[in-house]
Amino acid sequence: MSKRVTKFFLSVLCLFFFTSVSAWAADIICASTTSTENSGLFSYILPIFEKKTGIKVKVVARGTGAAIEMGKRGDADVAVVHAKDQELKAVEEGFFVNRHDIMYNDFVIIGPSNDPAKIKGVKSAAGAFGKIAEGSLFVSRGDNSGTNTKELSVWKKAGIVPKEQEWYLEVGQGMEKTQRIADEKRAYTLTDRGTWLATKDKDKLEMAIVLEGDPVLFNQYGAMAVNPEKHQHVKFKEAMEFINWLISKEGQQAIASFKDSNGNQLFIPNAQ
Repeated sequence: MSKRVTKFFLSVLCLFFFTSVSAWAADIICASTTSTENSGLFSYILPIFEKKTGIKVKVVARGTGAAIEMGKRGDADVAVVHAKDQELKAVEEGFFVNRHDIMYNDFVIIGPSNDPAKIKGVKSAAGAFGKIAEGSLFVSRGDNSGTNTKELSVWKKAGIVPKEQEWYLEVGQGMEKTQRIADEKRAYTLTDRGTWLATKDKDKLEMAIVLEGDPVLFNQYGAMAVNPEKHQHVKFKEAMEFINWLISKEGQQAIASFKDSNGNQLFIPNAQ
């Protein structure tokens, strides 16, 4: 083989190598909640972001608690989660930086269509939980997610300790699976409206919303970058590109335009 041909092949190999490395370097890992995944939000907005920036976002869906822990360990570059108190604490502890509100929806209580606990007409989530505790089955995610955190706060407000009660079932699953289990067992559960609207028809759930509208069920989502001073290997520049896009006019419009098959808007953008 001539030196010219050898040089040509080496040039091609180098170009392939550096192109591959560059493409790989642009990938980021987003630790997020099962609700953003189950609802289909990321499947909708990420292609828009990737087309604009060339950055691919790999989503690892966990409960919010587990997603935040991923970031603390440096196993993710950015987190999109929904437990604001936990998020702010993680920022205060130095594990994350540049947290922003990005969108919200709300939680709702769902249960059997015939509503055996007679919750419909009750004004508060705490009051509804009190009626469930009188003799109906409740299915909890039990996974330290944002939904689980909200649920436990409602039990506390109701003055009830549900752990180890016969009527309280912790399943350690994501939101969509928890809904399915509740449906199978003719039980009640707390879910985010986005997951409910996106999956109730697909999963053929024989359930209905029995309580909604209580201000305590407000569900704020935030985005924050893993602190590069804690983990030097994280792709902070790309993570910030993603966050800045989420809070930009284009990103907020993308979130607003995401709807279910019936035309319901699943998340309301509210970046400041």
